[in-house]
Amino acid sequence: MAISQRLRGYMDRCGTRFDEWPHEHSSEMARAAQAAHVPGRQVAKAVLVQAGDEYMLAVLPSSKHVSFHFLRQWLAREVSLAEEHTTAALFPDCELGAIPPVGAAYGLKTIIDDDMLMDRDVWFEGGDHHTLVHMNAENWRRLQKGAGHFAFSI
Repeated sequence: MAISQRLRGYMDRCGTRFDEWPHEHSSEMARAAQAAHVPGRQVAKAVLVQAGDEYMLAVLPSSKHVSFHFLRQWLAREVSLAEEHTTAALFPDCELGAIPPVGAAYGLKTIIDDDMLMDRDVWFEGGDHHTLVHMNAENWRRLQKGAGHFAFSI
Protein backbone atom coordinates (compact mmCIF):
# COMPACT_ATOMS: atom_id res chain seq x y z
CA MET A 1 0.00 0.00 0.00
CA ALA A 2 2.81 2.48 0.91
CA ILE A 3 2.20 6.07 1.96
CA SER A 4 -1.35 7.32 1.58
CA GLN A 5 -1.72 9.37 -1.61
CA ARG A 6 -3.72 11.96 0.28
CA LEU A 7 -0.93 12.33 2.85
CA ARG A 8 1.76 12.42 0.15
CA GLY A 9 -0.10 15.16 -1.72
CA TYR A 10 -0.51 17.21 1.45
CA MET A 11 3.18 16.87 2.36
CA ASP A 12 4.15 17.91 -1.18
CA ARG A 13 1.86 20.97 -1.06
CA CYS A 14 3.39 21.96 2.32
CA GLY A 15 6.88 21.63 0.88
CA THR A 16 8.00 19.16 3.52
CA ARG A 17 10.91 16.83 2.98
CA PHE A 18 10.59 13.29 4.23
CA ASP A 19 12.08 9.85 3.94
CA GLU A 20 10.25 6.56 3.61
CA TRP A 21 11.46 3.66 5.74
CA PRO A 22 10.03 0.32 4.68
CA HIS A 23 9.82 -2.31 7.42
CA GLU A 24 8.31 -5.73 7.95
CA HIS A 25 4.57 -5.70 8.60
CA SER A 26 3.80 -4.65 12.13
CA SER A 27 0.41 -3.70 13.48
CA GLU A 28 2.00 -2.42 16.68
CA MET A 29 3.75 0.95 16.71
CA ALA A 30 6.31 -0.29 19.24
CA ARG A 31 7.42 -3.03 16.85
CA ALA A 32 7.60 -0.60 13.93
CA ALA A 33 9.81 1.67 16.05
CA GLN A 34 12.03 -1.28 16.94
CA ALA A 35 12.32 -2.28 13.28
CA ALA A 36 13.52 1.23 12.42
CA HIS A 37 15.74 1.42 15.54
CA VAL A 38 13.89 4.52 16.73
CA PRO A 39 12.90 5.34 20.33
CA GLY A 40 9.12 5.12 20.86
CA ARG A 41 9.02 8.73 22.06
CA GLN A 42 10.00 9.85 18.52
CA VAL A 43 7.30 7.81 16.79
CA ALA A 44 4.02 9.72 16.56
CA LYS A 45 0.78 7.83 16.72
CA ALA A 46 -2.63 9.21 15.84
CA VAL A 47 -5.74 8.42 17.82
CA LEU A 48 -9.07 9.45 16.32
CA VAL A 49 -11.31 10.84 19.03
CA GLN A 50 -14.83 12.18 19.10
CA ALA A 51 -15.02 15.46 21.00
CA GLY A 52 -18.64 16.45 21.37
CA ASP A 53 -20.05 16.28 17.85
CA GLU A 54 -16.74 16.53 15.94
CA TYR A 55 -13.85 14.20 15.21
CA MET A 56 -10.23 15.17 15.69
CA LEU A 57 -6.81 13.56 15.85
CA ALA A 58 -4.90 13.32 19.09
CA VAL A 59 -1.20 12.89 18.28
CA LEU A 60 1.21 11.57 20.89
CA PRO A 61 4.37 9.49 21.26
CA SER A 62 3.79 5.81 20.52
CA SER A 63 5.26 4.98 23.94
CA LYS A 64 2.41 6.79 25.73
CA HIS A 65 -1.38 6.63 26.09
CA VAL A 66 -4.10 9.26 25.70
CA SER A 67 -5.49 10.60 28.96
CA PHE A 68 -9.14 11.15 28.12
CA HIS A 69 -9.46 12.93 31.46
CA PHE A 70 -6.91 15.57 30.38
CA LEU A 71 -8.55 15.90 26.94
CA ARG A 72 -11.98 16.42 28.52
CA GLN A 73 -10.58 19.12 30.78
CA TRP A 74 -8.74 20.95 28.03
CA LEU A 75 -11.51 20.73 25.43
CA ALA A 76 -14.28 21.32 28.00
CA ARG A 77 -16.51 18.64 26.49
CA GLU A 78 -17.00 14.90 26.45
CA VAL A 79 -14.24 13.04 24.59
CA SER A 80 -14.18 9.37 23.61
CA LEU A 81 -12.37 7.04 21.27
CA ALA A 82 -13.96 7.04 17.80
CA GLU A 83 -15.46 3.82 16.56
CA GLU A 84 -13.50 1.70 14.10
CA HIS A 85 -16.03 2.11 11.26
CA THR A 86 -15.70 5.90 11.58
CA THR A 87 -11.92 5.65 11.35
CA ALA A 88 -12.23 3.52 8.21
CA ALA A 89 -14.64 6.04 6.65
CA LEU A 90 -12.48 9.09 7.42
CA PHE A 91 -9.24 7.41 6.30
CA PRO A 92 -10.31 5.28 3.33
CA ASP A 93 -6.79 5.16 1.86
CA CYS A 94 -5.22 3.84 5.08
CA GLU A 95 -5.04 0.52 6.86
CA LEU A 96 -6.76 0.41 10.25
CA GLY A 97 -4.26 1.27 12.96
CA ALA A 98 -1.91 3.07 10.57
CA ILE A 99 -3.59 6.45 10.20
CA PRO A 100 -1.14 9.30 9.69
CA PRO A 101 -0.85 11.83 12.53
CA VAL A 102 -1.54 14.73 10.16
CA GLY A 103 -5.19 15.66 10.57
CA ALA A 104 -5.01 18.61 8.16
CA ALA A 105 -4.43 16.20 5.27
CA TYR A 106 -7.88 14.76 6.03
CA GLY A 107 -9.70 17.95 7.01
CA LEU A 108 -9.52 17.18 10.74
CA LYS A 109 -8.44 19.34 13.65
CA THR A 110 -5.32 18.04 15.35
CA ILE A 111 -4.13 18.30 18.93
CA ILE A 112 -0.54 17.37 19.63
CA ASP A 113 0.90 16.22 22.91
CA ASP A 114 3.71 18.54 23.98
CA ASP A 115 6.14 15.60 24.03
CA MET A 116 5.88 15.39 20.22
CA LEU A 117 7.37 18.88 19.91
CA MET A 118 10.60 18.13 21.78
CA ASP A 119 12.72 15.90 19.53
CA ARG A 120 14.75 16.74 16.44
CA ASP A 121 13.22 13.95 14.33
CA VAL A 122 9.73 12.47 14.06
CA TRP A 123 8.64 9.14 12.61
CA PHE A 124 5.09 7.93 11.88
CA GLU A 125 3.02 5.43 9.94
CA GLY A 126 2.05 6.87 6.59
CA GLY A 127 -1.09 4.85 5.98
CA ASP A 128 0.07 1.24 6.07
CA HIS A 129 1.86 -1.14 8.41
CA HIS A 130 4.90 -1.45 6.13
CA THR A 131 6.26 2.11 5.84
CA LEU A 132 7.40 4.69 8.35
CA VAL A 133 7.70 8.32 7.35
CA HIS A 134 10.68 10.19 8.78
CA MET A 135 11.20 13.95 8.86
CA ASN A 136 13.03 16.54 10.89
CA ALA A 137 11.24 18.63 13.50
CA GLU A 138 11.07 21.73 11.28
CA ASN A 139 9.15 19.86 8.60
CA TRP A 140 6.98 18.17 11.26
CA ARG A 141 5.97 21.57 12.65
CA ARG A 142 5.22 22.84 9.15
CA LEU A 143 2.80 19.94 8.64
CA GLN A 144 1.12 20.67 11.97
CA LYS A 145 0.54 24.39 11.38
CA GLY A 146 -2.64 25.43 13.15
CA ALA A 147 -2.76 22.40 15.45
CA GLY A 148 -3.30 22.93 19.15
CA HIS A 149 -0.95 21.41 21.69
CA PHE A 150 -0.76 20.63 25.38
CA ALA A 151 0.27 17.75 27.65
CA PHE A 152 -2.41 15.04 27.46
CA SER A 153 -0.50 11.76 27.46
CA ILE A 154 0.40 9.44 30.30
